[in-house]
Amino acid sequence: MDTIVIGGYLIAMIIIGIYASKKRGGVEGFFVANRSGGLLLITGSLVATILGGSSTIGMAGLGFSKGLPGAWWLLVGCVGLAIGGGILARRVRKTGAYTLPEILGQRYGEGVRKTASIIILSSWLGIIAGQMIAAGKILSVLFPGATLICLISIAGGVMIFYTLLGGQYSVLKTDVIQAMLILFGVILTVITGTELSGGFAMVVQRLPGDFTRFPANYEMSWSYIINLAIFVGTAYLVGPDIFSRFLSARDGRVARSAAWITAGILVFIAFGITWIGMTARVLYPGISAEQAFPHMVMNVLPGILSPLVIAALLAAVMSSADTCLLTAGVIMTSDILGKWLQGKGDQRLLIYSRFFVMIIGLVSLGIALYEQGIIKSLLLGYTVFTSGLVLPTLFALFPKYLTLSSKWVMGAVVIGGVTALCGKLLHIHNGGFYGMGLCALVLLSGVVKGRNLTVTVQRISSMGGGTPPSSHPLNR
Repeated sequence: MDTIVIGGYLIAMIIIGIYASKKRGGVEGFFVANRSGGLLLITGSLVATILGGSSTIGMAGLGFSKGLPGAWWLLVGCVGLAIGGGILARRVRKTGAYTLPEILGQRYGEGVRKTASIIILSSWLGIIAGQMIAAGKILSVLFPGATLICLISIAGGVMIFYTLLGGQYSVLKTDVIQAMLILFGVILTVITGTELSGGFAMVVQRLPGDFTRFPANYEMSWSYIINLAIFVGTAYLVGPDIFSRFLSARDGRVARSAAWITAGILVFIAFGITWIGMTARVLYPGISAEQAFPHMVMNVLPGILSPLVIAALLAAVMSSADTCLLTAGVIMTSDILGKWLQGKGDQRLLIYSRFFVMIIGLVSLGIALYEQGIIKSLLLGYTVFTSGLVLPTLFALFPKYLTLSSKWVMGAVVIGGVTALCGKLLHIHNGGFYGMGLCALVLLSGVVKGRNLTVTVQRISSMGGGTPPSSHPLNR
């Protein structure tokens, strides 16, 4: 029965990919689903993309080891997404770009665009690999006799195949189904696990006294939560995967509404997944924290429900991986090699895009099969991305108010990212804070310099010169 359920799920993902490939159309269809995503598709895809391995297995582990404040792992993302929906979603959609680096390129030029692309692509290789490893470990719960290498290869192969077939159409449609499976699995496990534990009051009574304290407790201090807010929450405010959803929306209003609805849904999911970990602490105190969610599924759910919820966990991981995979492929085609691929024709460009999705997927699969300590690499990638790119992107989306030249932005991206990278590699405490602080300092210095220049130009203009209006999409 387990094989039938999981096999049926993987086959269904491939069938959807084949169906989506017929609707894909040209390059715009592959990159951003012809910018036709409605509220259901964009919301479902955001939910599924955000609820990856770290937000399911990882957050349940935090609930197991740290208690109710473990929900902050996702709650800080909800705050970031809600703010992004309110002040950024419509601006991002208005740019008409394909990717986050293209938005930076529109404002600051090709040098910044390519630098940002390299940082994102490097980070996303590790993220995709980490999700593939998580998928393999989830499958190993159902198939303990199979080797992890075999299971990672199967899960990774399916991800690559349906993503390169249909592009953004494929990802959006599979994400909606995966989001439904995730929600079903979380709700079912919360209800069944709580009943088996003797009810809500009994779970609270049997947990260590500090575990149910919120918003902070002894296990998760305010300083830890603030660290999460800066380096995890801002990745939801400004992230290539989040922006790809905004850019695929029918219009800015859909992008904004989808962000707000998703943030609301994820608040409940955050507490639900954390509660699953806390319940596992009561029922199975001897297991490791990372085993909490899969162990609950396999031991508290009866009959066919176990493989169904395992499929939901697998859906959570695959939905994050396919978005990152497509985002990396589009960045490679559009941002890094775009200049050399111009004039190749729409069909040829589409072939290149699918080729790079396959290559990036296979490289990530190779990393997943070789490197078992990938989680540290993921955290490293997120820290470098946040320190080097979040602030420059925010500045780029408000060009009327923040005048910057490309050299200042390039300096900020490189200094912020390299400082964070060195801090992580050298185990310097708060290295990410130093990186983001230096990035902010360089950007603010550039703003001051730019304002001084603007005043000078305005004085010259008033004497009979003139300045051409900006051609940036957000200024039109």
